[in-house]
Amino acid sequence: MLKRESKWNVKAIILMALIGIIMGVIYTYVFNPLYNSTKFALNFVGLGPLADEIYSGLWYMAAPLAMYFVPTFGSGLVGETLAATVEMAFGGQWGAMTILQGLVQGAFNEIGFFPKKENYDRFGWGSLIIGAICCHVAAFVMCYFTYGWSAYKPSLLIEMFIAGLVSSVVFDAVLVKLITKLFDRVMAK
Repeated sequence: MLKRESKWNVKAIILMALIGIIMGVIYTYVFNPLYNSTKFALNFVGLGPLADEIYSGLWYMAAPLAMYFVPTFGSGLVGETLAATVEMAFGGQWGAMTILQGLVQGAFNEIGFFPKKENYDRFGWGSLIIGAICCHVAAFVMCYFTYGWSAYKPSLLIEMFIAGLVSSVVFDAVLVKLITKLFDRVMAK
């Protein structure tokens, strides 16, 4: 039976691997085509870069899911990095940069839970939302410097930041919490 593992052991490592593989496949074959289609459509009205942030929260989901199943320090970092590695291995469009992004997203998602172990165990709304916001800010800053976003107009950068913030909270916090509540109900039976 599937259950949460509160410490690092063989079962926890297997859970991390499964989360990484499943989310990496979802990132590559579901989220990336959705993002590409939206970016293509928004390019016609000069808002293509906005797509980068509209869906950004989708790519942050592996970390909190990993922290739910293995509620201990480092699980978000490991889960998100594994998912990014799988995405890259399956032909993700950002190549090796995906792994660096996964490291940043996983590490900053953990800020909402760190340093108290009970935050990982409780998996509360506050920790999820703080983690999602921290993850968004770190990823936004990284992309700003990595992808040359400094060339964008300030008004577009503000729109992108707000869209990414909303996306992070909706997908990385709210959707993940709803998914884990379903798991709680299934595992309680």
